[in-house]
Amino acid sequence: MARSNGGIIGKTNRTSFGKCTVTSKTSSGNITTQPGTRVVKTAIIAGGGAGGDRGGGGAGGLRNIEINTTGGSTLSATIGAGGAAPGPAGLKGAASSLAVCGTTYSATGGGQGFGASTVPACANGGSGGGNGTDGSATPITGGAGNTPPTSPSQGNPGGGGSIPGPSAPSFSVASGGGGAGAAGTDISFCGSTYVSGPGGAGLDISPDYGNIGPTCSVFAGGGGGGGDGRQTSSFGTGGTGGGGAGGGGPSPTVTGSAGTPNTGGGGGGAGVGPSPSPNGPAGAGGPGIVIVKELNKASGVWSMQSQMAAKQQGTWPRFIASYDLDYLVVAGGGGTGGNNGWSGVFGGGGAGGYRESSGTATGCYSVSPLGTGVCGITLEEGSYAVTVGAGGLGGGSTPWPNGANGTDSSFEGVTAAGGGGSSGSHFPGAPTGNASAGGSGGGAGGGGNSGGAGNTPPTSPPQGNAGGSGGTWPGTFGGGGGGGAGGAGTNSTPSNGYGTGGAGATTSITGSSVTKASGGGGGGNCNGRAPAQPGGGGGNRPAPEGGALANGVANTGGGGSCGSGGSGVVIVRAPSAATLVASPCSNSVSSAPCGAKVATFTVSGTLTVS
Repeated sequence: MARSNGGIIGKTNRTSFGKCTVTSKTSSGNITTQPGTRVVKTAIIAGGGAGGDRGGGGAGGLRNIEINTTGGSTLSATIGAGGAAPGPAGLKGAASSLAVCGTTYSATGGGQGFGASTVPACANGGSGGGNGTDGSATPITGGAGNTPPTSPSQGNPGGGGSIPGPSAPSFSVASGGGGAGAAGTDISFCGSTYVSGPGGAGLDISPDYGNIGPTCSVFAGGGGGGGDGRQTSSFGTGGTGGGGAGGGGPSPTVTGSAGTPNTGGGGGGAGVGPSPSPNGPAGAGGPGIVIVKELNKASGVWSMQSQMAAKQQGTWPRFIASYDLDYLVVAGGGGTGGNNGWSGVFGGGGAGGYRESSGTATGCYSVSPLGTGVCGITLEEGSYAVTVGAGGLGGGSTPWPNGANGTDSSFEGVTAAGGGGSSGSHFPGAPTGNASAGGSGGGAGGGGNSGGAGNTPPTSPPQGNAGGSGGTWPGTFGGGGGGGAGGAGTNSTPSNGYGTGGAGATTSITGSSVTKASGGGGGGNCNGRAPAQPGGGGGNRPAPEGGALANGVANTGGGGSCGSGGSGVVIVRAPSAATLVASPCSNSVSSAPCGAKVATFTVSGTLTVS
């Protein structure tokens, strides 16, 4: 007797050939699955609740589930907004959802933080909001999590608790909002300090999806409770996974911090500062995110017809290796402004933006402070475009144009911005202005103008620093130094006339210590130009080289000093199991300690990983 499963006795399992493709949606929209996809794994994370009148906001619900689908189908993702915080009392977060084959799967928005004896309905949610108390010894209760209930649970309750101290406080103390990984922390009394609770921890889903977003795939942390600066009280920190810290207490502001965007983190509770400071606003909740992974799945027993059809169509899965990589991306440095023939009154060019991962993906080397806490990149076997930015051209001697900004460098979604061009001299009547913003800002030429802003557009950690201001006329009339990755350019000084370029940043990603992205030195009206800083910025060089270095050094991202900026560089480091090929041949691959492979791109090209 013929059987529909090809003669196999047992359960027929669904096979899926989705190549483990991961798509993240930070705004509402559609995802089209690949032809061979039959099963997806998805993380649906709702918007976090805002902090309230002291209580921390609850994280948005987090659901991490497998769903059957069909090849070439459209999945519709809706991203929930974080709860707004127009004042001390914030709002609940909005739900996120994914519609698959006519069924909608939802995660509930985080509950708002509050401060009341009765828990309001809007404090319940994916994770519950924290509560606050003001002058009462009555125990408090946080908002409920996993509301409405799902399996597995989408979140945890907000904190509560009571004060075990010698007497009830006559001021505010609050609990943290719940997170996807843990409940919000209760209020407590420690020594002579009333302590507001931290937000509950978020949930790490990196084993399923790799490193995504600024929190390295830890999502939905609760907001911390707000503190009170009128007496001895401390605010609660935000939960890991994007929760915002509470305001007040010994912090410099009474404003609760917002949840990190697209993490579903809860906002920090509102604080109150020392009298007569008013109550601060609460922190808004972080918007949610939807992540979809199209699975390769062919385990167990499946039909012979399904296997044969997949083989004939060329969709039967093969193993595709993936690797965790570290990186350094440096943009081109900024050029120097023109000075119309006036000697030594130019600003230094800003260094190119400096973006670096933490080194934990491959290990065995040290990074600059700019790499602290930054995720590496997970790549499958394949080929990937690499862009190396050029240095900005100097403005020349006539008339007084700003130097050109350097151009951006990029690799797999990580972009470093070109360094800002400096401005030239501003002798009375000259039309020059302030220096340009960039990865690091350019220094201003003589004439009292301002240096350009760094970290433009903003990244976290910052990719650079501001340039220095130029001197005034009459007076020093020298140029400010260009900003660097490790520090701001200094202003023109009376003693030397010039400002020095900002420091570069040092890493050993290649296996030996290298410094990149220092700012260019400014020109002094009577004392030449500033000394060149380690990291490729232009300026006067010490022995044994000696002499003036007008252009930034190639492939350092250094700013110019009466010349053009240095070109950028992209360096990718992989574990020993990977094979790297860098093309064209002017780029290179080398070995580093612990067996790591290092691809160095001095020009734009292609990285092949296998």
